[in-house]
Amino acid sequence: MNETSGRETGVLARTVTPRVIVEYLDQYVIGQDDAKKIVAVAVYAHFRKIESARRDHHPIAKSNILLIGNSGTGKTLLCETLSRVLRVPFVTAEATSLAQTRFVNDEIEAILQRLVDKADGDVGRAQHGIVFIDEIDKLKATASDAPRGGSGESVQHALLKIMEGSPVRLAGGQYIDTTNMLFICGGAFVGLGEIISQTHTYGFISTSEDPDRTKERILERLNTRVKPTDLFIFGLIPEFTGRLPIIARFQDLDRDKLVRIMTEPKNSIYNQFREIFANEGVELAIEPKVFAQIAELAIEYRTGARSLRGIFEELIAPVLYIVPDQPDIDKVAFTSLFSEPAIVRRSATG
Repeated sequence: MNETSGRETGVLARTVTPRVIVEYLDQYVIGQDDAKKIVAVAVYAHFRKIESARRDHHPIAKSNILLIGNSGTGKTLLCETLSRVLRVPFVTAEATSLAQTRFVNDEIEAILQRLVDKADGDVGRAQHGIVFIDEIDKLKATASDAPRGGSGESVQHALLKIMEGSPVRLAGGQYIDTTNMLFICGGAFVGLGEIISQTHTYGFISTSEDPDRTKERILERLNTRVKPTDLFIFGLIPEFTGRLPIIARFQDLDRDKLVRIMTEPKNSIYNQFREIFANEGVELAIEPKVFAQIAELAIEYRTGARSLRGIFEELIAPVLYIVPDQPDIDKVAFTSLFSEPAIVRRSATG
């Protein structure tokens, strides 16, 4: 699909529907089908609200998004890919850095300035951009909050204003309005599952009389849905939670999905290195068993997809070190993560 949105700032092309957004995300983000659909619908509705508000001259009722999932499940990747399909400026920030600074508002202004920079200085484009704030779960107030930094709760209060929408004065003196910006927050929320299991009870739904498990599936969905009260108990203040009405949960990636991440996307790490080797006139071949072994290690490290690149590059580095200096190498084949690759050389008469 063409990465095109409307020519007018903040207008989404009519061809960019939630289904089209998901189809584009599918090319780069493996798994997380439910989360992709939730985010696609939310983003589509966000830009349609902007158009309606502009046409009818009424304020936008904004619905920012909260992504919940362990590290390495694809939250940042989804947001980056989303910004490409929408063709809007995109920046990431970490909530932990906001909590560690004495001047939270200055740090927030710096984030918005980076968004303007991503828009090549076009404030109008930046005002319709996406800001992804990761590790938002680290903002819950704790007894160990650094005395020289902002507490988690104070940072939540500082973010409230820009997430709802307000003019912010940047360092250069210009103002940027955050009203039409989409804010996406993400975090692992370790321990939230226990809160949900203790607070969710739907005993009035009986599953014994339904052979098709329809009611059982409804029960399962209700019992895994994150409610605002769960986030209150976790440590987010009600006002902050209210700015994040759309919640999408990311599931941990199993071995098969980790293998697909390395091999299927257009910009997969395997395709990238195959291209590098091809530019040297060398074929790179890696058997499926090797990808499965890499995935198993990633699961052992408990870092999801984040560790795949490091393990893969560690595998490739020794042979890529020698390939550029040995033009007679024709093919490099890996059959196991724990054995040397087979190197096929061109014959002298070939």
